Amino acid sequence: MAEIVHPAGKLSALPASATFPSGHAASAFAFAHTVDRTMPGLALSLDLLAGAVAYSRVHTGVHYPGDVVVGSILGAEMAAMVTGALERERTRHSRR
Repeated sequence: MAEIVHPAGKLSALPASATFPSGHAASAFAFAHTVDRTMPGLALSLDLLAGAVAYSRVHTGVHYPGDVVVGSILGAEMAAMVTGALERERTRHSRR
């Protein structure tokens, strides 16, 4: 079993497994992007909250900055691909 290490200045233990990319950041940005496309009035608030989630992962010491940057990009891009495909499919069906 992996030993839990609390480095000086860190708020939580370092993970015993690989942390790349940040799933929390990816999920936060995927959610924000999806809602942003359907409710633009919430975009700024949700984007700031997603950024806070990403920052918190670095601040607590469970991720390196690169982990959350890549997680944030992956989450937003995956959401863009899925919502774009759904919108194209909806448009295609509405033409029938």
